[in-house]
Amino acid sequence: MKEIKAYIQVHKLSEVTSALHGVEGLTGMSIVDCRGFGTGWSSTRDASGSDTLSYRKGVKIEVCCRDELVDDVVAAIQNAAHTGLKGDGKIYVADIDQAVRISTGETGESAV
Repeated sequence: MKEIKAYIQVHKLSEVTSALHGVEGLTGMSIVDCRGFGTGWSSTRDASGSDTLSYRKGVKIEVCCRDELVDDVVAAIQNAAHTGLKGDGKIYVADIDQAVRISTGETGESAV
C-alpha cells in the first residue's frame, strides 16, 4: 500500500478531484486546507523592521491506495494540477505498513 500526499493550488482542487474520481479502484481521498512556502518563498518587513514570512494558501490531498494504482493516481493529480507555472505543487509517495478499518476491523489492503 502507498500513501500519496499532493500539495496543489486551491483553484485546481475541483479538477484534481474529478480526475481522481476517474481512477478505477480508488476508494477515496482526504483534503486539508493548508498554508506553506517553497523555494520561492518571500518575506516582508513589518513596522519594526523584522522579516515576516509570507505563506501561500494551498490544499493537501491525501490518498492511500494499492500499489498498482499509484502511477494512475499520481498521473491524474499531476495532469489536473498542472498550470505550467512555478508553484503548481508537489506530490510525495510513501509506503504504508498497515491499515485498519475501524468499523469492521479489516486490516491491510482490504481496509483501504
